[in-house]
Amino acid sequence: MADGLQTAAFGAGCFWGVESNFRQIPGVVDAKVGYMGGTLDNPTYEDVCTDRTGHAEVVELQYDPKRVSYDQLLDAFWKLHDPTQLNRQGPDYGTQYRSAIFYFTPEQKAEAERSKAALQASGHYRKPVVTEITPATKFYEAEDYHQRYFEKRGIAPTCHI
Repeated sequence: MADGLQTAAFGAGCFWGVESNFRQIPGVVDAKVGYMGGTLDNPTYEDVCTDRTGHAEVVELQYDPKRVSYDQLLDAFWKLHDPTQLNRQGPDYGTQYRSAIFYFTPEQKAEAERSKAALQASGHYRKPVVTEITPATKFYEAEDYHQRYFEKRGIAPTCHI
């Protein structure tokens, strides 16, 4: 990636609050909401909401690893949602709301697996951590009205780091 930036992608339920929170982290240069991990080319929000495309709502980040580590992004990811809920977060349910880490490099995969195992072993959750760790696939940027959703509306996100 140009300028030494790296890419990360996370699914943690509804992408609006997740995007808003990741944007607050120093070293995160950009965050876009969209869809990843499905079978339909160029899905729309309406397509993904049918729960038949296989896509997850995700936030794709561009970050400067000199300012924020992937491990720090993983820590933020775990704090933004409940990784023990299978295919849901709060009132939102369906595979599009699954907890997912999409890795771009073998190093990201290894860090994600280590981080998940450490979280499970910590005893913080009584139930198993169900977060999937899978290779990144094509990212489809969500419609413009979803980008910076809370910021555009002056709404504070409901999930916090």
